[in-house]
Amino acid sequence: MKNIFIHIRSSLKILFLLITSAIIILAIFKFVYKPMYSVTFNGEFIGYVQDKDNLEYKINEYMKTGEGANVAYVDIPVLPEYEMCLLKKDKTTNDDEIYNTVKSTGTTYYKYYALTVSDEEKVYVDSKEKAEEIIQKLKDKNSTNKSKLAYVEKCETEMKEFTDVDTAVTKLYVKPVVRVAAATTGSVGAYGGTNSSAGVSIGMALTRPTSGVITSRFGVRSSGMHTGLDIANSLGTNICAAADGTVKFTGWYGGYGNLVIVTHGNGIDTYYGHCQSILVTAGQPVTQGQVIAKMGSTGNSSGSHLHLEVRVNGVAQNPQTYVYN
Repeated sequence: MKNIFIHIRSSLKILFLLITSAIIILAIFKFVYKPMYSVTFNGEFIGYVQDKDNLEYKINEYMKTGEGANVAYVDIPVLPEYEMCLLKKDKTTNDDEIYNTVKSTGTTYYKYYALTVSDEEKVYVDSKEKAEEIIQKLKDKNSTNKSKLAYVEKCETEMKEFTDVDTAVTKLYVKPVVRVAAATTGSVGAYGGTNSSAGVSIGMALTRPTSGVITSRFGVRSSGMHTGLDIANSLGTNICAAADGTVKFTGWYGGYGNLVIVTHGNGIDTYYGHCQSILVTAGQPVTQGQVIAKMGSTGNSSGSHLHLEVRVNGVAQNPQTYVYN
């Protein structure tokens, strides 16, 4: 019995020593080492973090909202991988460096709204409210293109340049064309007046400003008075000055779309409407046959053509009196 007691006591001493040793070893480990996470990204080691949850939260929030205005989301195709390990306490972590490395691989998508006319994108705004406001203002102004206006939400990797509401309304507005039926004298008030007679002498020779097919002639139509001559050809066909003169006006002008007016003196002006592009500026002298614009279909136009007018003291004359006769 005495031997059994001695054996038990010896065993307890050994167990106590083992427990004490384990506690001492654990204390040493705790004093010298700390748990961390080794981080690999795209198969490469990029550092250590101590708070894995915090880093994952920051990355997820960045993917949801990105940085800056109008960000829809950020796509990061591959996320970091973590493995727990014990490292000496003097080992430093690099959370910010890891975060920035992951961020740098992301693709940012921006959300904005495109205002369209006949499904063609014209201007861009940063909110749905502004898009709706622009369309409503154009409807209130009875813009000719009001039935063709729409907006579409876009989510793209490239940010567009935004236009403010008032500038967008000005850019998209198309003034309604006022047609007035011809009076018994042959003169009407639209566009400064028209003369349906054979025309007046202008004392100068005009050359044909472009080539093509005449699709609409000068005169009274069911919808009113057509104040010029329409010559159709493909987009980009050259339009030339019909005579020497000085450019009086260039730019957008209601139903004419892109318009060039050249004044030739003695009250004689020539109009070149629906241009695709304009190659001269107001105040610039031009010579007969000089290319001043490219044929297009801007403004109130159903196809590529030149709308040519000849005016004497503001009154539109029949261009075929002077050209294409």
